[in-house]
Amino acid sequence: MTDPDSVPAVTRDRRLALLGAPVESGASRRGCAMGPAALRTAEIVERLQRLGYAVDDHGDVSPTPVVGLELPGKARGAPEIAGWARSLAARTYALMQDGATPILLGGDHSLAMGSVAGVARHCAEAGRELFVLWLDAHADFNTPATSPSGNMHGMPVACFCGEDGFDGLFGDDFQVRVSPSNVAMVGVRSIDEDERTLLRRRGVEVVDMRAIDEWGVAAPMREFLRRVKSRNGLIHVSLDVDFLDPGVAPGAGTAVPGGATYREAHLIMELLYDSGRVASADIVELNPFLDDRGRSAVVLAEMTASLFGQTILARPARPVS
Repeated sequence: MTDPDSVPAVTRDRRLALLGAPVESGASRRGCAMGPAALRTAEIVERLQRLGYAVDDHGDVSPTPVVGLELPGKARGAPEIAGWARSLAARTYALMQDGATPILLGGDHSLAMGSVAGVARHCAEAGRELFVLWLDAHADFNTPATSPSGNMHGMPVACFCGEDGFDGLFGDDFQVRVSPSNVAMVGVRSIDEDERTLLRRRGVEVVDMRAIDEWGVAAPMREFLRRVKSRNGLIHVSLDVDFLDPGVAPGAGTAVPGGATYREAHLIMELLYDSGRVASADIVELNPFLDDRGRSAVVLAEMTASLFGQTILARPARPVS
């Protein structure tokens, strides 16, 4: 517990709400369930408090019990993933309705099926378009029919974009879909063949590592942010630890060489903060069992702080537009 006397005075209007989602049934390697605890140990709460936010840590979410769910094709652990999706959708929606900014601590990336659904529901009711920035080595646009492995952490974008194969995942609950044209993937360097076909058909923007090598991260990010602003949109940021190069953050179960550098990642976070349009975030796929003395947890905590205003030079606070 943080000593109340050591917490800086709240100077920002936004309230940040942390939710742990220790789900790992969507992944092929165990260990992601320890991610939320590792991020807390890396002082993610304290870092955000030092920036002047009121930060409420709501602890870890429990999945809603789901039995008898079967999805067509390969979908390992579908009932459990459905339980997490339903619970997280309800919690993120409630937090958004209450005026807080949800930050999901994972857990594997299947949790985004729920977090994005809840945020999208709030945005739809508020009359705002939701955009999703997917920072990941993988596209995660597989479906139960296309997935080679059946691991559901490779399916969340296809799910919240409304691809076939996910009927019944949310039961009778209201689910709002995100337009594929409102999704931007940055840092991708591992895409399955069927995913590639679907991404082209749906018009998802993919900024792969070659594009970053040629143009850097600032140009595509500024274009994405210009598009969001022109449509008065809000942004959900979903950061997978394997977006970063394994040399920067080794604690990833599906690490892919050639990822983003430390400074490239921080620049993206700083540009997002400058936009004033980040409404929610996922920090996912941290596997402390594979990490090097907590290095990846600290990097992700630092990235989260940058997303909410930590900079080398002091800058004014920016509310969500």
